Amino acid sequence: MSIEPSVPSLPDTSPSSQDEQFSTLPLRDNPQDSFHYPPANPEHIPLRYINPSIRNSPVEQASPALQLDIQGTLEHNYPGSSPNSIADSSQMGRKGDKPRLKDPDRPESKATGGENGHTNGGMDSHLEMRRKHPSLDSPDSTSQTAHLLSREDFSLDEKPPSTPNSPNANTSFFDLPRQDRRNFLLLVLLYFLQGIPMGLATGSVPFLLKSHLSYGQIGVFSLASYPYSLKLFWSPIVDAVWSPALGRRKSWILPIQTFSGLALIYLGSRIKDMLSAAGATDGSGVWSFTGWWFFLVFLCATQDIAVDGWALTLLSLPNLSYASTAQTVGLTAGHFLSYTVFLAFNSPDFANRWFRSTPSEVGVMTLAGYLTFWGWSYLIVTLGLAMLKREDKTKEKDSIVEVYRSMIGILKLKNIQSIIIVHLIAKIGFQANDGVTNLKLLDKGFSQEDLALTVLIDFPFEISLGYYAGRWSTMYPAMHVWCWAFIGRLFAAGIAQGVVMMFPKDGVQTWYLFTVIASHIFSTFTNTVMFVAISAFHAKISDPLIGGTYMTLLATVSNLGGTFPRFFILKLVDYFTVATCHPPSSPPKTDLLKADLVTVPFSCALEAQKHRCLDGGGTCAIERDGYYITNVICVIIGVVTFLGYIRPAAMKLQALPLRAWRLVDPDSR
Repeated sequence: MSIEPSVPSLPDTSPSSQDEQFSTLPLRDNPQDSFHYPPANPEHIPLRYINPSIRNSPVEQASPALQLDIQGTLEHNYPGSSPNSIADSSQMGRKGDKPRLKDPDRPESKATGGENGHTNGGMDSHLEMRRKHPSLDSPDSTSQTAHLLSREDFSLDEKPPSTPNSPNANTSFFDLPRQDRRNFLLLVLLYFLQGIPMGLATGSVPFLLKSHLSYGQIGVFSLASYPYSLKLFWSPIVDAVWSPALGRRKSWILPIQTFSGLALIYLGSRIKDMLSAAGATDGSGVWSFTGWWFFLVFLCATQDIAVDGWALTLLSLPNLSYASTAQTVGLTAGHFLSYTVFLAFNSPDFANRWFRSTPSEVGVMTLAGYLTFWGWSYLIVTLGLAMLKREDKTKEKDSIVEVYRSMIGILKLKNIQSIIIVHLIAKIGFQANDGVTNLKLLDKGFSQEDLALTVLIDFPFEISLGYYAGRWSTMYPAMHVWCWAFIGRLFAAGIAQGVVMMFPKDGVQTWYLFTVIASHIFSTFTNTVMFVAISAFHAKISDPLIGGTYMTLLATVSNLGGTFPRFFILKLVDYFTVATCHPPSSPPKTDLLKADLVTVPFSCALEAQKHRCLDGGGTCAIERDGYYITNVICVIIGVVTFLGYIRPAAMKLQALPLRAWRLVDPDSR
């Protein structure tokens, strides 16, 4: 609110009459209200009664206790301001402003000191003003104080709160304001819908293809997830082109979800034939199959751009780190449903064991039916979003060229270049564990039912740990949490290899199943903490002026670091694997053969060759398992890069102030 002169003048401004001047100061709007000095509570002095229009102001003449209180209040809430600068610039305040009513559902942003030079409110809570008001970044600027005085949320009425240890005042979901809780749940729903096709593309479908394709050919299908790593190229369009009638983010979310729903319905009607074609002619049909899923993931990636940008404005600044928690919970739940739950109910063995008295060769749930159901669900949710949720209007609208220029400007920042390098090399150490371990367990004889049970038990831990990881990211510096989880994830990769190596020769037993579950939970725990921590760091440093582009750029390079090595890692597993098919010692019965009888040894390292060997009555003996070699190489690369570059760079980035992440350094102006 603006501060207006509350008294026309003071009868005497000499120091000797200081106490008389302060004894009673009438208010301009309510002459009957007055402020008596000394106050009853010397720790709380309502500064709205001070007349800043007088050059020789009461602030300058106040007793030392009063001056300290005034100065402390200003320095706490508005760093760089001073009582004298307020007095000098008060005439620039807006006349006739009415006091701002507080919204009980929306918390006020108050400046609190953060760690490593970060501020958690105050000027940094109004980052959108930085370009429009360059003087705000000059601590000694008079115009800075004038602008602070003219802001609607300017207030010196309250006692400065003590500096919290956490960047966020709220650390529990139930402590959030009602509006933030509703918006948090909306974000969870939107991210959940994204997780449905992503869980299929990165989880279930590769397992369904494993019986037909080699590791290298499954690596080809992994290209379907690349849109999440390439969305940076079209994210400026999503950030700049929108309809004021629908809103900046809903202009993209509504049509994209509609197309996604229609695409899921179409795939549901054709998926059975597509799966058969993918495994035909030695797996060469996987390319066309990959193309369809590439398009579906492209739609999800485009929606993710809009949702990431919307998250920056849906939640209040003190609770912004909950955006990463919503993303973790939503994507994890969607991925879990399409991966774990679907695989379990799609498995004939699981269905026959738990749901049927008469065995059947098909599961309770089919891929075609699952796709069709979620296609219609997409359309229903989109309709509800269009009718029930209104987006806050904004007048900011940049041209596509300006947004691309902003993106290029972001890429030129030295800090961004450093974090890009960190993201591109950080996940190499975990690639073999993340992409191959579960497939190798299936190769060893671990059933699809047991794998589904493992991930099912793991899911509650993943959800709860995602929530607490979000809280840890507010209690401790996010990059510190990320580094701790990095070390744990390297250990998880080594543990997973040991679990695969100790696979029982006589089949899966109870002790081994629990061992796999424990290993999986630990790996998921470290993965989730890393994801939440880095997402919280991204949300903290992103510029809301170009929130969609900034968040998408950071998320893109993070995804790219986990996507681009996957294709090569799966190829390396095939490359390092040595396996030979040995003919049967005695010819089997003809009715037991599914292919031509194997008469000479040949390599059976690839899946198609392995099937040919087994169907022809032969035995495929693995002489060297490429998974073990590849995983060891990955872990060694992870340790070397972490100690040599990743950790020092992460600590340096954490220590930077927020202004270091803006396109223009305000101090250079």
